[in-house]
Amino acid sequence: MCTQKEENDIYIGEIFEFIQQILDLKKHKKHIFYRGHSSERYRLVPSLFRKNSQGRSIYSSQEHILYRELYMSEYKEFINDRYTLDKLVRMQHYSMPTRLLDLTTNPLIALYFACKSSVDMDEGIGEVIIFFIDDKLVKYYDSDTASCIANLARLSDQEKESIKFNFDRERFNQQTSIKKLLHFIRDEKPFFEPRIDKYDLQNIICIKGIKNNERITSQSGVFLLFGLNASLEEIGNNFIQIKRIKIKNRKKILNELDLLNINESTVFPGIESSARYISFKNKVD
Repeated sequence: MCTQKEENDIYIGEIFEFIQQILDLKKHKKHIFYRGHSSERYRLVPSLFRKNSQGRSIYSSQEHILYRELYMSEYKEFINDRYTLDKLVRMQHYSMPTRLLDLTTNPLIALYFACKSSVDMDEGIGEVIIFFIDDKLVKYYDSDTASCIANLARLSDQEKESIKFNFDRERFNQQTSIKKLLHFIRDEKPFFEPRIDKYDLQNIICIKGIKNNERITSQSGVFLLFGLNASLEEIGNNFIQIKRIKIKNRKKILNELDLLNINESTVFPGIESSARYISFKNKVD
C-alpha cells in the first residue's frame, strides 16, 4: 500500500512535463519556493544539524566555534556584512555548516540540482521539492525575527541548552543566555527592545536575503532559517506545505537545461566552473 507521501509524488522524465507541473502551481496564493535533490535519500535538514551513521550530530555543538573561526580567518570577506544573517549566508556559500537550508525562486535551478550527480545519473531518481509557505513566515534580511534566530549561532551549545522555554515572556527574557543573545542582536540593531519572543527562537522562517555573492544571484537563492531545536518534517507542517516531483531521465533533462543556458557555468559563476563546463562540452569520447 502506498503512503500518503508516495501517492502525492509525481514522476516526470521530460522538461516540458516539469514546466507544465510548475505552471499548474500558479493558482496557489502562498509563496512558492523550490529545492532540488539529486537523491531521494536526502532530507530537509540544514548542514549544521546533519548526523553521522550513529545518529549523533556532527557540527551543531560547535556552531559558535565554526562561526567565529571562519569570521576571524576570513574577516575581509565579511567586512561589508551588516547582519549576522548576512554572515551566515556568506558562510553557507563557502560550504560552512549553518542553520540555513538553500531554496530557490527559480524552478529550473531546482531541476538542475535534482539532475546533477556524478553517480548513476541515468539510473537514479532525483526530486524537486516544492514549498508553499504562509505569508507570516516569509521575512526579509533585516527582519527582527531573523536577527533573533541568526544570532543563536553566536551562543555556545551550553548557553543554548540552558534556555528555558516554559517561562512567561518577562522571566524568559531575564535568563542569562537570552540577555547575551540580546547583546548580540543589539550589535546590529542598537534600538532593539529587550523583549525576545520565545516562539520566534524555535521557529522556521523563510528569508529573502541580500544578494551578497554571485552564486546567490545566479541561483535565485532564498533560505529557510531554522530556530533552536526546529525541524521540518518531510511532509511539511501547518505553515509549510510540501509537494515533490520525482525526476527521471536526468542526463536528457540536463542537456535540455543546457539549451536554456542553465548549466554548471551559469549556476556556479566563476572561472573554475566555466573551465569544467567548457572542458566537458569539448571532450572527445
